[in-house]
Amino acid sequence: MASSKDIRNRIKGVKSTRQITRAMQMVATSKMKKAQDSAKSGRPYALLLSDIIVSIADEFEEITSSHFIQKPIKHRGILVVGTDKGLCGGLNSNLFRQLSDIDSSAKFVAIGKRATQYLSRSHKDLLADFTLPDKPTFSDVRKIVDFLLRSYDEGRIDTIEVLFTSFINTLQQEPELVRLFPLNSLDEMNAKLHQRFGSLEHEVPKDDREIIIEDRDKILAEISSLYLKQEIFQLILEAQASEHSARMVAMKTATDNAGNLIDDLTLQYNRARQAAITQEILEISAAAFSD
Repeated sequence: MASSKDIRNRIKGVKSTRQITRAMQMVATSKMKKAQDSAKSGRPYALLLSDIIVSIADEFEEITSSHFIQKPIKHRGILVVGTDKGLCGGLNSNLFRQLSDIDSSAKFVAIGKRATQYLSRSHKDLLADFTLPDKPTFSDVRKIVDFLLRSYDEGRIDTIEVLFTSFINTLQQEPELVRLFPLNSLDEMNAKLHQRFGSLEHEVPKDDREIIIEDRDKILAEISSLYLKQEIFQLILEAQASEHSARMVAMKTATDNAGNLIDDLTLQYNRARQAAITQEILEISAAAFSD
């Protein structure tokens, strides 16, 4: 059995750790609420933009833009949205587990230090890596999308997909792989988007007005670029809500476990202290009888 001093030192160390995990839990709780609100508030705009693109695309009898035509897939382009920090449970490991099923010809763009480190260690074809602040803005995401679009137009990648952690609720987050480009199946992609954000029974509103578009190619390029930027921005917000939720739950679990460990150690300490006192009484009694 460990000595009373050893147990007392360990109790002190666990209490210090509990203070840290409790502080991290409080910080994560604050960030979680803001991230969840940002993710939820952006969903209606993402859905509306998707509906508008479907409505405009229906006005064209034939679309020749490369953003709307499926080409032979030689290299999939996948944006992996990880985290900069750890201590968020199995969020990153669950996300990276899906990468093992992706063929080796795929090329990757990473967001977050954890994603960059994993892709480098696993010798994946990493085109670029980016970091984002805790509260990303549309401008922060634009540079990432511009790089993806440039790589797509130059033929380095043939699809644009996003692997991220989808936010379901505070206790549940699931990794998901979403294909955004090319926009060759708009109706299917729009239906999946509404399903992902909880709008199951939804029909794209029909506009009976006649729309005259002078520069068709320019309009298609602009709306496809705007669509990609908004959808990636929304998925990043979802991923950040998942990160802060997972970290809050992980830190709460760690704090609770530290409390249970302190209780067990305190019980051990009291037993060791009682045993030491009993031993001293026996030694004193034995000495008295020997005299």
